[in-house]
Amino acid sequence: MDDQLILLFQIKTSSGVPIYRQIIDQVTRLVASGHLKAGDELPSIRRVAGYFEVNPMTISKAYSLLEAVGVLERLRGKGMIVASDQSSTRSLKKRLELIEPVLREAAIQANQLGIPKESVLQAMAEYLEGSK
Repeated sequence: MDDQLILLFQIKTSSGVPIYRQIIDQVTRLVASGHLKAGDELPSIRRVAGYFEVNPMTISKAYSLLEAVGVLERLRGKGMIVASDQSSTRSLKKRLELIEPVLREAAIQANQLGIPKESVLQAMAEYLEGSK
């Protein structure tokens, strides 16, 4: 599971979003989508930090914040696992709320660029289908 999960993370050091925030957002989405289920173990802080060549404290901060909001649980001797009660994050409404900021930003940029709605929707459909 470790290697597969690390590959699901996409850390972009050049984005304006702090790395710890990227991890928080991605873990939250993976749990909401069901890719990560209650009891699934996350890769160790050292492993993630080494793979992405980032400070271990950055990963620790992300994991700790996820624990504080109830997404993760710390198991003594085992590390971090997905918390047992995640049913509230699985609803379509909750999952849509998670991508709302990105959709809003894309809509603002499309309007600023004067791109017609139909073109934006077509491009989004192509991304969702994996053909772009």
